[in-house]
Amino acid sequence: MVMIFTLVTAVQEKLNEIVDAMKNRREEEKLREEKEAEEAEKVAFQGTVVTIENFLGWKAKFELEMAEFRRKKQKEEEQAGKPKLTGKQLFERDHNLDTSDIQFLEDAGNNVEVDESLFQDIEDLDLDEDDPNFDPLEMDSDED
Repeated sequence: MVMIFTLVTAVQEKLNEIVDAMKNRREEEKLREEKEAEEAEKVAFQGTVVTIENFLGWKAKFELEMAEFRRKKQKEEEQAGKPKLTGKQLFERDHNLDTSDIQFLEDAGNNVEVDESLFQDIEDLDLDEDDPNFDPLEMDSDED
C-alpha cells in the first residue's frame, strides 16, 4: 500500500510540474506577444525623423503639387467661362455696389415711415418696473 501511495504522489508531483511548465510557457508567450505589439506600436508612432534635407525635399514636392492643383483649378474656371468673383472682389472692383442696395430700396418705394409721436410720451406710461416683484414674463391682462 505504501508503494502505491509513493507512486501516486510521484506521478501527481510530475503532473503538477508539467502543468506549471505549461502555464509558465503560456504566460511567457503572452508577455512576448504583448511586448511585440508594443514595439510595433512604437514603430508606427515613431515615423520619419524630420531633418532640413527631408523638409526641403517635402516642401519642393508639396509646392509642385499645389502649383499643379492651381493650374487645374484655373483651367477649369477658364473652361467654365468667366471666373466667378467673390463678394469682396466685386466690391473692390465696383464702388457703386456700396450704395446700390439703398438706391434699390429708394427706387422701389420701400421707405419705412415711423410715427415718432408714438414715442414722445413714453415717460407718462405707467410701468410696473419700479415694483421689486415685477416680472415682465408674467404680464397678463388686467383682470383685477
